[in-house]
Order: sequence, then C-alpha cells, then structure tokens
Amino acid sequence: MAAATASPSLLGEALTRIAADVDAGFDALLPVPDDGRARLFQAMRHATIGGGKRLRPLLLVAVAELHGVGRETALRAALAIEAVHAFSLVHDDLPCMDDDAMRHGKPSTHKAFDEATAVLAGDGLMAFAFEILTDPDFFTDPFVRAELVRSLALASGPSGMTGGQMMDIAGEGQDLDLHSITRLQQLKTGALLGAAVEMGAILGRLPPEGRRHLRAYAHDIGLAFQISDDLLDHEGEEAAAGKALRKDAAAGKQTFVARLGADRAREQARALVDQAIAHLAQHGQEADLLRDLARYIVERDH
Repeated sequence: MAAATASPSLLGEALTRIAADVDAGFDALLPVPDDGRARLFQAMRHATIGGGKRLRPLLLVAVAELHGVGRETALRAALAIEAVHAFSLVHDDLPCMDDDAMRHGKPSTHKAFDEATAVLAGDGLMAFAFEILTDPDFFTDPFVRAELVRSLALASGPSGMTGGQMMDIAGEGQDLDLHSITRLQQLKTGALLGAAVEMGAILGRLPPEGRRHLRAYAHDIGLAFQISDDLLDHEGEEAAAGKALRKDAAAGKQTFVARLGADRAREQARALVDQAIAHLAQHGQEADLLRDLARYIVERDH
C-alpha cells in the first residue's frame, strides 16, 4: 500500500487550477480564423479544451515551480506537451487505430467532425506543440529552447510514444512476456510523462546529473499510471472514465492485468508509487504536490 492517500485539498486545487489554465491557454492560442482553416481549428480546440486529467501539464508545472520557474513560462511548456498528448488521443481514437467514439465524456474528434479533419487536427497539434516551444518571447535562452524541443521530440516520436503505439499494435494477440509489456508501456505511456518531468527540470536549469532522482520518479509513476489504466479498463465505470472500457481484452491487447491478474497488478502499481515517492526524499514539503500526484495515479477512477 502507498504510505498515505493523496491530500484532497492540495491536489484538488492544483488539478482545478491547471485545468482552467490549460483551457484558457488553448482558447487564447487557437482562435478560429475566418477562412478555409476554420474547421481545422475548431477540431483542434475540440481536442484540447475541456476534459482530461491534465496530469502532464501539472507534472511539468510542479517540477518547474519546485525549481523557481515562473508559472506563466511553465504553463507555456505545459501547453506544448498537452498538445502532443491531445494529438495522440485524436489519432488513437480513429477507426484505423482503437476506433473509440467517446473521449473525455464527449464525441471523439473524428465523430464530432470527420476522419480527414481529425487526422489534420492531430497533425496540426503536433506541429503546434513545437511552435509553442520555439517562441523566443517565452523561452529566451536558445539552449533551453533546444533542450525542450529535443526532450519532447524524443518522447513523442519512434523512440517514445509513437514507437510504443506501434509495438502495441504489433503485439495484439501475441503472448508477450512481462519485460516486453513493460518496454511497450514505457514508450507508449511513460515517455510523455517522463518528458513532462524532464521539461520542468530543463526550465529549472537543473544539470542532467541533477535530474536523476526526478527521472527515476517519472519512470515509476509512468508504469504505475499504465497499470492503473489497465485496471480501469478491466474493472472501471464507463461513466467515470468518459470512454468505452473492456476493450483491451477483446482486442487481444497485451496489458499488465492480462499478464499479472488484477490483484498482483494493483499491488505492483502501489509498490511503484511508494518507490516513486522515495525518490523525492531529498525534497521537503515543497514536493508534496509531486507526492500527491503519484498517489493519485493509483487512486483515480478515470
């Protein structure tokens, strides 16, 4: 069991605030133009505004603020990583991928618009993320800009999330061992969570050797998050999740629950959370939000 449950007041306030900030940020940065691109921008807004846990933006902002970075600057980087996350969900929901009709309690982008528009919206969001990160008005140091871009690119592409999604597709119906499933999920889910922590540290100008404990924290919460997702798909409530559940087993997906069973998977997630929190031992109360985020990962219902 995790050492303690997440603090509802600290975490609840942080989640509410980051959700409002992310929505306001995308609303300001994605105005709908009065030309033939209007439908594209409307679809991008549909995919980014309203709904979602906003864990990646909150992780990034929490790490950045832990190291003295102003919230406005951290939020800009957080919008970039959330744009990439939204892109991945838009494409994952397409009929050629996971074929999901609902996302965050509302129609998936291809259902609200059409498949072609959804593809372009995902493409647009990926490019938009790097447009945000290369804005010299917010990220004045060119070395910081370059490191932010590289971190997000590595986590998003074939060495990260996209590669993990391909491994997930290739593994359908196969009997993968636990090591292979872990590697798949480290890329598919863990890479972007890790980038959120890494990018917060980059903004805080921590040298690479000073980020080791944060990388270890990110590694453990990334795996715990995916195990929790597997458990939610296995036994969660669709109304709370805001999307269709029980699809992994039907699709022959290789998951931690399929390999370990629900009880052992739950125990493993809790152990990973305890381990993640232990990596923050050098920090005091200023890191309590990161500790609460780790606990929330295995306590959430969506």
